Order: sequence, then structure tokens, then C-alpha cells
Amino acid sequence: MEINESKEGAATIVQPIGRIDTNTSADFEGKLVEVLDRQEIKIVVDLSAIDYVSSAGLRVFLMAAKKLKSLGGSFVLAGMNDHIKEVFDISGFTPIFTLTPDTASAVEAIG
Repeated sequence: MEINESKEGAATIVQPIGRIDTNTSADFEGKLVEVLDRQEIKIVVDLSAIDYVSSAGLRVFLMAAKKLKSLGGSFVLAGMNDHIKEVFDISGFTPIFTLTPDTASAVEAIG
């Protein structure tokens, strides 16, 4: 899995590419922890290049959301395709997160 990172205004954009599963979730978690360790508390995850998320991947999203909430931060998921949204819906995770259609909307939502 490749993971890109960029800044747009106050937001840190993390873009994983490929699959977030048992084999790659540790890398994804490591990137989010690295960003959090730098005290970046406005994070957008651009999911436009993700085609699969397993339960291990869902756990990483939940961990990051809880950590950011405790820090008073923001965590927005952007560009989720229909298949990934269905995984979040079935898992009951959709209400936990702010979802936007693209990163521009996510950056605007973060402020």
C-alpha cells in the first residue's frame, strides 16, 4: 500500500492507495499515528483510491477518530466509493464520521 500525505490549509490530507486490510492496516495506522504525533489535529483521509476496507481497516479509522476527538480535533473521510460506503454502513460506522464527496469539501468542512 502506498500512502500519500499533503497539506491544504489547516488540514493534513492522508491518501491511502489500494486496500486497507489485515496486511496493510498496520502501515495505515502507523501513518495516522505519525500525523497525530506531530499534533496535526485536522485530518482528512482521501479514500478515492481505496477499493477495499476490512475489519482491521475499520479498527484503524475508529482508533483515529477516538484519538482526534480526545484532542479536540477533526477527522473527515472524503471520496468514499459506493462499495466502501456500504462497508461503513453495514458496520454501523457511517454516523461516527463526517463524510464528504471529495477532499475540497472535506477541507471546507474542517475549516
